[in-house]
Amino acid sequence: MRIGIRAHDMERAPFEELVQNINKKGFYSAQLALQKAIHEFNVNIEAMTPGMAFYIKEVFAKYKVDIAVLGCYLNLTNPIDQERKHIMETYKTHIRFASLLGCGMVGTETGSLNPDYSFKKANHSEAALELFIETIKRIVDYAEKMGVIIGVEPVFKHIVSDLERTYRVLNAVNSPNLQIIFDPVNLLNYDNYMEQDDIIKGAFQLFGKDIAVIHSKDFRIENKEIVEITTGTGSFHHELLLGLVKQKKPFMHVLLEGTKPDEAITARKYLEEMYQNISTEE
Repeated sequence: MRIGIRAHDMERAPFEELVQNINKKGFYSAQLALQKAIHEFNVNIEAMTPGMAFYIKEVFAKYKVDIAVLGCYLNLTNPIDQERKHIMETYKTHIRFASLLGCGMVGTETGSLNPDYSFKKANHSEAALELFIETIKRIVDYAEKMGVIIGVEPVFKHIVSDLERTYRVLNAVNSPNLQIIFDPVNLLNYDNYMEQDDIIKGAFQLFGKDIAVIHSKDFRIENKEIVEITTGTGSFHHELLLGLVKQKKPFMHVLLEGTKPDEAITARKYLEEMYQNISTEE
């Protein structure tokens, strides 16, 4: 594994110190959401110049940390036209920036029909899925021109909410520049969490060739709800997931998500030790 962490889950620090700290904690990669991770200089879209891209790339290279994902987690299906137009331009800026950074992909979730990204039952409708497919096609078309991969992260409460809808999106867009950020906990809810093994194996069977990054976290059940917690502290079956990664996806980026800074090393060691002890022999 090229194990990593979201940069904004680290201790807040000046940019170069932040990247250095990622390396010091034993991580090989990071997910970088510019506005969440960088605070001492402007990283709004008007500041995302080639010069800034080269500077950020240089710092990450200095400390031998991959930029696995450039995060742009905005609501692609925002129903407010003016806001959606601005969001589309922000994605295009991130795609251009990613082409200069040399990072793995631009990462996104799949939107909500509520402007604030909150859950709406209509998110799971056929109309919502068609709207998302229409929108992501435009994003991927631009990404193809720039030689950049778009990584879509399915989430139960969003529009691409299960394995079947994920598979349909991949088939509808039909582009090698659209791949999947797979976070199995995102697809769990109170009704299906006991079926997590089937969901994990089903993803690799249905669209395994398109899984490019793994997000790692854990969960517990409280009041019939999924509560997300740090990797290695809950009920998620990490061994099954890591076994599939080791067998089918060697050296892929596996990124800790939602980890507190003082828990990061423990979570990393938990995954690394489990991964090391998994046999891939039939």
